[in-house]
Amino acid sequence: MRYILFIAVCWAVLGGHTILNAQNEASNPIAFAQGALSAAARLVGITAPDIQFRIDSSLGPQAYRTERESPGMIQVVAGDSAGAMYGGLEVAEAVKLGTLSELSPHLSQPKVLRRGIKFNIPLDLRTPTYSDNADAAQQNIPEVWSPDFWRSMLDEMALDRYNVLTLWNLHPFPSMVKVPEYPDVALQDVWRTRVPFDDSFSTRGQDMVRQAMLADHEVLKKISIDGKINFWRWVMRYAHNRGIEVYIFTWNVFTWGAEGKHGITQKQDNPVTISYTRASVREMVLTYPLLAGIGITAGENMESRTDENANEQWLWKTYGEGVRDALNKQPGRPFRLIHRFHWTGIDPIMKEWKEYPSLFDFSYKYSVAHMYSSPAPPFIEEVLPKLPAGLRTWLTVRNDDIYSFRWGDPEYVRAYVNHFPPADKMAGFYMGPDGYTWGREFLSTEPESPRQLVMQKQWYSFLLWGRLSYDPTISDEHFKRILGSRFAHVPASRLFEAYASASQIIPRITRFFWRDIDVRWFPEACISNPKRNGFYTVRHFAAGSSMPGSNILNIREWRDAIKAGKTVSGITPLDVAASLKNDAKRTLELVAELRPKISGDKELRLTLGDFEAYAHLGDYYAEKILAAVDLALFDLGNAPQRKDSAVAHLKAACTHWNQYASVATAQYKPALYGRVGWVDLNALTAKTKDDIGIALEWKPNSLTAEGLFR
Repeated sequence: MRYILFIAVCWAVLGGHTILNAQNEASNPIAFAQGALSAAARLVGITAPDIQFRIDSSLGPQAYRTERESPGMIQVVAGDSAGAMYGGLEVAEAVKLGTLSELSPHLSQPKVLRRGIKFNIPLDLRTPTYSDNADAAQQNIPEVWSPDFWRSMLDEMALDRYNVLTLWNLHPFPSMVKVPEYPDVALQDVWRTRVPFDDSFSTRGQDMVRQAMLADHEVLKKISIDGKINFWRWVMRYAHNRGIEVYIFTWNVFTWGAEGKHGITQKQDNPVTISYTRASVREMVLTYPLLAGIGITAGENMESRTDENANEQWLWKTYGEGVRDALNKQPGRPFRLIHRFHWTGIDPIMKEWKEYPSLFDFSYKYSVAHMYSSPAPPFIEEVLPKLPAGLRTWLTVRNDDIYSFRWGDPEYVRAYVNHFPPADKMAGFYMGPDGYTWGREFLSTEPESPRQLVMQKQWYSFLLWGRLSYDPTISDEHFKRILGSRFAHVPASRLFEAYASASQIIPRITRFFWRDIDVRWFPEACISNPKRNGFYTVRHFAAGSSMPGSNILNIREWRDAIKAGKTVSGITPLDVAASLKNDAKRTLELVAELRPKISGDKELRLTLGDFEAYAHLGDYYAEKILAAVDLALFDLGNAPQRKDSAVAHLKAACTHWNQYASVATAQYKPALYGRVGWVDLNALTAKTKDDIGIALEWKPNSLTAEGLFR
């Protein structure tokens, strides 16, 4: 298969991936790579090499081999069109980085076959996602109905080698399909409420739509349900032409947008709701021929019944039978059902789903809610041996750690990817947050116009996760070249080191102070949802637990070992504090070295600002840990001087928090997040000062975790 290099106007800056005009949206994956090659050649002012593509299916899916036929001719032999696209993108990147002469014959094959993005999609006031009670979600409702948004998003994904897009919504059907048996359900137009959101909403999606919100709404887009269907067909076609599979994920039982029509309710035993959901699933499959599958959740709003409408039976009667109804009309179509382990288990799933007619996988929360914790999370180890023969699980890789700041540590990503389960147990992964929306960013105090995608602003972290999950052997030197190409006026090796040292801080503190789900821990602000604990005090730190499998002693374990005269084995709280201080110190040194070289580069200035914020946050947590250690020893009743030491550490912590808040809020606005509520770093300064009072009032023999954590 041979293609002439041609795309009329396609401008891509590889490494940062700013797509100014991804023309020819019907183009196939190979043509997209050709456009990237042409753009890269124009960017550096050279003539693009001729490139020949050939398909050899024996190489396997997404694999490719590059060969130099002559100085001006390169051949890409690929297992399929996606592999050809990736091979062409590699050549384009070599042109941009000036390394084309170093391109040697090699075979590239994906380590992880399916690499995805988890996107909680805020479709409409009436069909919300799980975290619509948040600023980012509300701002992104119009974006997810914009062709420009999806062109940019899907192009970015392809450039970074992602090939799965999962769209998560509580009940998307009224905004996406027409159901003949229930004609009043399909929604016209796109709505958003004018009612301000707050942190009083359920964290399980159960009150996401309130009557007052419906009564006071604005119409963001006038569009018929047929127009909506055509739009999502276009999105899926565009994704297909970037080698990307699209999946819809739901939580249950929700009927937002359909509630009250035709007798539909959220009651699990309502036969109308069962019939309606089954028909909606059928229509979702039939309406979108390029939809690769559906993911389902046995929870959040289910009743844990034990009768004929028990959770798994309900899911089979609705989703299972709905898919089967559709496939009876489209025999031979592969359609993947991904059943999350959340709120259920293998035995009830296998009992009810044994007759599913197509591809069937599981899904597991791999790092619970914190991918930036340990690169070797232990939680899946008890599940893998129980997987039935021939069945595999997806990894839900949740990033509810870092919403604001740029991140980039290839060593961490490699270790994380290399710790994934073997291919016979793992179907793929998708990563993303629940409490934030990975659409366009709306946090910046200095926004671009149009506002950047989150993927564009945090381009380096997305690049690392996508590229290294495809090929974890890519060297650090390659990433230094990418950084050097983007920020040519600073030493790439120093910027690389600054990225890596700053990026150690969030994982390190989350391993030490482990709170498993996102409503229990948001490390950017030292908080949980206000219905849980709110701000975590020094008492929480003294009583807290470390991440399972991390080999980190929590403060109580460490203190009790010291008290008993035992040899301490493992990483101690003092070790963690020292490491945080070292990371912070090195980061600040590198920021000070690089800052004079900014030369008016706004992105570099803001990137270094992120690093400085990380460093002050690391120093804050280090001082707080040291204060908690002192108070734990004072608690034994025989070291009164420890209280004074704790107070001194907490005063230092306040200073670091003030520095952190000052730097961070210069770049980011306070925001309401869907899972942890309102985050205002300056307002939290008072909470950090309250820790001093806690230390001053501490009484011996009062350290306990009982009743402290909610």
